[in-house]
Amino acid sequence: MATSKKPQEKSRLHPRNKNRDRYDLNALIIANPDLKAFVKPNKHGDDSVDFANPKAVKILNKALLNHYYGIAHWDFPDSNLCPPIPGRADYIHYLADLLCEHNFGRNPNGAKIKCLDVGVGANCIYPILGATEYNWNFIGSDIDPQSITTAEEIVKSNPSLVGKIECKLQNDPKAIFRGIIGSKDIVDLTLCNPPFHESEEAAQKGSLRKVQNLSGKKIKTAALNFSGVSKELIFEGGEVKFISNMVLQSKTFANNCFWFTTLVSKQSNLKAIYKALDQVGAFEVKTIPMGTGNKVTRIVAWTFLSKSKQNEWSKNRWK
Repeated sequence: MATSKKPQEKSRLHPRNKNRDRYDLNALIIANPDLKAFVKPNKHGDDSVDFANPKAVKILNKALLNHYYGIAHWDFPDSNLCPPIPGRADYIHYLADLLCEHNFGRNPNGAKIKCLDVGVGANCIYPILGATEYNWNFIGSDIDPQSITTAEEIVKSNPSLVGKIECKLQNDPKAIFRGIIGSKDIVDLTLCNPPFHESEEAAQKGSLRKVQNLSGKKIKTAALNFSGVSKELIFEGGEVKFISNMVLQSKTFANNCFWFTTLVSKQSNLKAIYKALDQVGAFEVKTIPMGTGNKVTRIVAWTFLSKSKQNEWSKNRWK
C-alpha cells in the first residue's frame, strides 16, 4: 500500500504517545484485516481511513489497540462511544507527568498507583491505556449497568488487564465519588471525560459539523462518527455544569485523593470552573494544554493537599 515518503509526525501529541507518527496502515491491517476495506487514497494520494464513517473509525481504533497496546479483544455495542486512541492516551501520559512532579521526576511504581475513571463507559479505554502503559490499577465507575457489564467483559477477555481494573456501578446518577470511594479509600488520581453536550440537538449539530469537516461535503444529517449514547454525551447544563458538580463533590473526599482531574473541551468554561474551585478552597490548580490534530483541549487538575501533605503522600505511598 502507498505511504508518504516523509511520515508526518503529529507533533502536538505527548512525546511518549505511541501514535505521534503517521499510522502504519500495513501493520494495522495485519492486526485487523477488516480495516483494509476502509482504506483509500485521500486528496494527497496517500492511503487513509474514512474518518467520517463510524464503522471505519471503530475498526481503526481496534487495530491501534491490538498493534500498539496488545489488546486483542475490545468489543462493545456500536451505539456506545468509540474513543480516538491517540487523544485518550495523551490524557494518561500527562497524568503520569503530574505524578512525576511529586516523585523527583520519576514515574511512581505502577502497582502502587490507583486511579478512578469517572464514567468509564463500555469501551473502558482509560483504564486499558493506564494499565498497559504504566501498570496502574483502576476503578472504573459508570451509571449505566450495561456499560459496566461490557467493560468487565473486555477486562476478562484480555489477560494483561485482569486484576488491574475493577468496574463499579454508580447507583446514584447525581453522585460522582460517593458510593464509589469509601471514607477510608485512597486514590492517587481521578480522571474524567465529561459529557460535552447540554442537549440532543446540540450533540447532533456538533456531529454534523464534524462530519462535514471530515468529508468536505455539505450534509443535512449525520451519525456520530465516534458514536456515543446519550448518557455518554449529554448532561443537562453541559460540560461546565457536570464539572462544577464534580468540583463541589470532590471537597468531601479532599483527603482521599491526591489529584482530581477532568478534561475541559471548551476554553470558555474555564472561568466558571476556576470560580468553583476557588469556592471549595482547592489548594492548588493546574491547567495542562493538550492538542490532537485540529482539536485543542486541556486538563484541569486540582488538589486540596498542602505541600507538606503532598510530600507525606508521595513518601508513604510511592517510595
